[in-house]
Amino acid sequence: MSMKSGNPALKTNTFAVARARGEEAMTLSGTVNKTGLSILILLATASLAWNHVFGVAMIQPILWGSMIAGLIVALVTVFKQSWAPVTTPAYAAIEGLFLGTLSSLFELRYPGIVINAVSLTFAVLAALLAAYSSGWIRPSENFKLGIAAATGGIFLVYMVSMGLSFFGKSIPLIHESGLVGIGFSLFVVTIAALNLVLDFDFIETGVERGAPKYMEWYGAFGLLVTLVWLYLEILRLLAKLQDRRR
Repeated sequence: MSMKSGNPALKTNTFAVARARGEEAMTLSGTVNKTGLSILILLATASLAWNHVFGVAMIQPILWGSMIAGLIVALVTVFKQSWAPVTTPAYAAIEGLFLGTLSSLFELRYPGIVINAVSLTFAVLAALLAAYSSGWIRPSENFKLGIAAATGGIFLVYMVSMGLSFFGKSIPLIHESGLVGIGFSLFVVTIAALNLVLDFDFIETGVERGAPKYMEWYGAFGLLVTLVWLYLEILRLLAKLQDRRR
């Protein structure tokens, strides 16, 4: 059976790698441990950026530098999965700097928004993990195709929006705090959250297929990508809701 995932890090042939003779196999506990370690690394560097350890003058350089560096490291990880034991911790550290810096800017404008976004992100992760582990949610092939298509559509919308921004234009309504903008953000948060289900499924598949040990780090990377996306979308949604109340 073919597999689909909205997460570009966990595509159809993610676990189509042969394990060398004598090499340890990927395990679920190993992936969980490496995911936890990656999150701790992200939180550590995020706290440094949040507290402006590098100085207020470095906010913009860190924001843009970490965004570009994170994209580069992510692409390297996707195309060189065997490097994941090195690139995944590096990605976590870089994304921590990005999220810590961006979050501090949101917090200045919307006091209290960051703790709410962080809490909601981990609550969604815990709820979906519990639902998946208990068997309440098991992604069918159509479910996977639907989430992959929706994720691709969102990506295209964001790319078009980014392109228009260079000309001082934007896609009407979706970035505003009106009903359309809030509805769009709710939809994107939902799709980002459902990508977690696909990530769980792919990791379980990797364990069942006896993927190489380094794929534990790659599985952690895939989850981290989705969690970062989910947090950013929740942050945007909460910002729109606060703007609407003003």
